[in-house]
Amino acid sequence: MSIPDTHHVIRFHETSESYDVLKYETVPTPTIDEDQILIKNKYAGINFIEKYFRIGLYPSQLPYTLGREAVGEIVKIGSNVKNYQIGDIIGYLSSQTFTQYTVINPTINFRILKISENKDSILQQFAGSLVQGLTALTFIEESYKVKKDDYILVHAAAGGVGLILTQLISKLGAHVIATASTDEKLNLAKLNGAEFLINSSNDDIVSKVLEFTNGKGVEASFDGVGKDTWDISLKSTARKGTIVSFGNASGAVPPVTISTLTPKNLKILRPTLFNYLTTLEEWDYYSTKLIKLIESNDLKIDISKIYELKDYPKAAKDLETRKTTGKLLLSIP
Repeated sequence: MSIPDTHHVIRFHETSESYDVLKYETVPTPTIDEDQILIKNKYAGINFIEKYFRIGLYPSQLPYTLGREAVGEIVKIGSNVKNYQIGDIIGYLSSQTFTQYTVINPTINFRILKISENKDSILQQFAGSLVQGLTALTFIEESYKVKKDDYILVHAAAGGVGLILTQLISKLGAHVIATASTDEKLNLAKLNGAEFLINSSNDDIVSKVLEFTNGKGVEASFDGVGKDTWDISLKSTARKGTIVSFGNASGAVPPVTISTLTPKNLKILRPTLFNYLTTLEEWDYYSTKLIKLIESNDLKIDISKIYELKDYPKAAKDLETRKTTGKLLLSIP
């Protein structure tokens, strides 16, 4: 494969709430050293975390190239690299994946999995599941270990992580109580295994949760919404229950007074995926699980829309204004 001197990227030079700071730019194609590989990306997954970098909630070095996950083909390899070859199709977690070409050091960044089939449908499933699928897998095992017959509250259950959590939790024999902002989204959650449905635009979520659980509340609340749902999760969780707060879709959760947890002996976590995947052993354990789930069709990633790389600003706006369900991807030329 001929490697061009320049390639296209999505990046910003200043932080802002405005989508106008997102630029589709031409920059020199990165070069590799003897310990690195060069990947020609085909699809990249879109995640809400990109907003947190764009608006400055998470720090970044400017200019900042966006992206956290992708699938593609290895097109160049350093002389010291073992276990990989030119032509390998891989999925990987890394920064700077909203690009045509990405460089990584597989010894330092070992979060790579080989994909056996070079079919668009398979590549899209992996591109859409690396961050969100692994997030769901680690959270239901380590943040709160979901058990059969548990009642679990999943906020924004029609979103990317929400739909995966709903599938995985229901397969464990637990009862998913799903919230979403429209009946259409709730129906999607139901198709993915949700047993109880709450329309967050019209219903009193806490009252509904208590009704569904005979006044007890849920064993755990998985909350990727943040500010708007923190108090709801607090009131909906049962005595000795767990609140897993992992997102800021509605804004950051305000500072929490620890005594707030005292009346019900609650536990709260603010986990991040990468802190569950800090060793090769952890990566191998969870990535193997993900591969088996996807290849067996036991986990289906709802790819709701694929945008061209240059159209990422529109994709970001669609995601952040809650116009979408499931997973969004970028197709990279």
